[in-house]
Amino acid sequence: MSEPHRLEFSGVENNRLVADFWDGRGHPVLFFHGGGQTRRAWDLTARRVAQAGMRAITVDLRGHGESAWVDSGKYRFSDFADDVAAVIRQTAERFHAAPSAVGASLGGLSALAAEVRSGPLLEALVLVDITPRMDPDGVAKIQGFMAERMDDGFATLEDAADAIASYLPHRKRPRSLEGLRKNLRLGEDGRYRWHWDPAFMRGDNTINDNAREFAEGLIGAVPELHLPVLLVRGMNSELVQEDFAREFVEQAPNASYVDVSGAGHMVAGDKNDLFCNAVLEFLTDREAA
Repeated sequence: MSEPHRLEFSGVENNRLVADFWDGRGHPVLFFHGGGQTRRAWDLTARRVAQAGMRAITVDLRGHGESAWVDSGKYRFSDFADDVAAVIRQTAERFHAAPSAVGASLGGLSALAAEVRSGPLLEALVLVDITPRMDPDGVAKIQGFMAERMDDGFATLEDAADAIASYLPHRKRPRSLEGLRKNLRLGEDGRYRWHWDPAFMRGDNTINDNAREFAEGLIGAVPELHLPVLLVRGMNSELVQEDFAREFVEQAPNASYVDVSGAGHMVAGDKNDLFCNAVLEFLTDREAA
């Protein structure tokens, strides 16, 4: 499998959205990362999906990675969902087929919202450790970690790795820090900071604005969600309790879920092989149908 090449999409504000494309020549599968991450979080999974004969497209959400920081400062859930709907439509037009989507956390809720608000758009959907109902303590823990060094950043990559190791003590520390480098930006002051716009969490239209109303709207729409959905939950998830997962699959007409042992909220990073196996089984079943 050759290296991916770069694609660009246009968001609803004509904002640039950057993506990587692994061309397996088959069904298109879009990958949307979680809040505070970048498309690089999907590299291992996207490569395996392409090797299985599908087209894997990993997207930097607005204000993240190499995608544009929006001048409007709008980073509400609904803004991400509108961008994701635009990306899905542009992908369907490019490949003449409704794509499937894999979305983690923010990316998963955005894809789910795009489908229920603007659909039908997708062939199938994989939600990675996210349901419309979330544990508020888990949300606070994740956002607290993201905000803690948002301004000051880190003097070195090693400092950033130490912070992540403290936050995720169950995860084995990588030998190389090159993967971490892709999730950080080096400022003119020589310090490393997370690769996302601070307005995402601090501004007039942050991810927390109208978040409760947004989630309640999705909860009410789940019974009308008729496309195939797989929920992949980390068994040690801080965000999705087991009863939240059961509630979701009981209400969604064509949903199922799997638990990944030894994984927390960052399922793909914690147990990538197990995660990939579950996703590939689900997607290839759709291909064979």
